[in-house]
Amino acid sequence: MIKFNCDLAEGGKYDERLMPLISYCNVACGGHFGNKQTVLEAVQLAIKNNVNIGAHPSYPDVENFGRKKMDMSLKDLRKSLKTQILLIKDTVERLGEKLHHIKPHGALYNELKYDKEKSLMMIDLVKEIDDVLVLFVPPKSVIEEEAKNKIKTLIEGFADRAYEEDLSLVSRGKTGAVLHDKNQILEKVKLMGLESKIITLNGVILNQKIDTICIHSDTENSVEILEYLYSSLHKKQ
Repeated sequence: MIKFNCDLAEGGKYDERLMPLISYCNVACGGHFGNKQTVLEAVQLAIKNNVNIGAHPSYPDVENFGRKKMDMSLKDLRKSLKTQILLIKDTVERLGEKLHHIKPHGALYNELKYDKEKSLMMIDLVKEIDDVLVLFVPPKSVIEEEAKNKIKTLIEGFADRAYEEDLSLVSRGKTGAVLHDKNQILEKVKLMGLESKIITLNGVILNQKIDTICIHSDTENSVEILEYLYSSLHKKQ
């Protein structure tokens, strides 16, 4: 079964239409976007739709939407991430539910594919906050390897992003990095979710198990894409 996730509460207009179509939501919690009110609204919407709730922390950089690496100490980054995660964890628990997972955002997420020091910090922070939390990780990543036997992880694929041959995401500034054609995305999702294979930007097909597939809410036609995937796959994932 293909389980979709979506990055929400990022100022987009379509959260209410996307939420019923996903299994996991990743809620921006003040680093790249968001505040107490936006977090509360997203959590309430997720509970209404019976969707697993996750924190989506990032570099504290609203100006660049968390998509640029920041020059800050590991200690200061950890402190910021903890504040962000606790904001949503406290909100979820106040409403009688439990936080399910953590998915780092943007530049930080991409760094955790290669950076051992930041990966170990992230794993230790998750364990400190709640060792039953699930961490979303990129495939073939340092953080996936370091997390083994320490915390539970789900390997994440992206429906609307292209891959390089090392399974890193193609830079957003490169032609073809973001996909919009729903038919192309459907075929990619079927390959990824049903056959455990990823096709790269250059057409190379690689074997890779994927546990959950992300649709970005800020992709221009995200609602159209997810509704098409939903109807094409015939059941709620």
